[in-house]
Amino acid sequence: MKPTRITNQIRALRFTAGEMTQAELADRIGVTRQTVIAIEQGRYSPSLEVAFRIAQVFEVNVDDVFQYPADEPS
Repeated sequence: MKPTRITNQIRALRFTAGEMTQAELADRIGVTRQTVIAIEQGRYSPSLEVAFRIAQVFEVNVDDVFQYPADEPS
């Protein structure tokens, strides 16, 4: 599987949220811990619904969690 170009701030957000574990985040958004690990490591892009759930847990906007690089001009 090719890594996604989408980057994220999940690890940093978990740390600032009282060092929330991956398992705690997974429980709160309704996915497995393995899914959180894959998303956090950039090996998997979450569905739009999961992305919004993650943002809601941390009380931030989706674009504060996930970033997509702008294409370089030709």
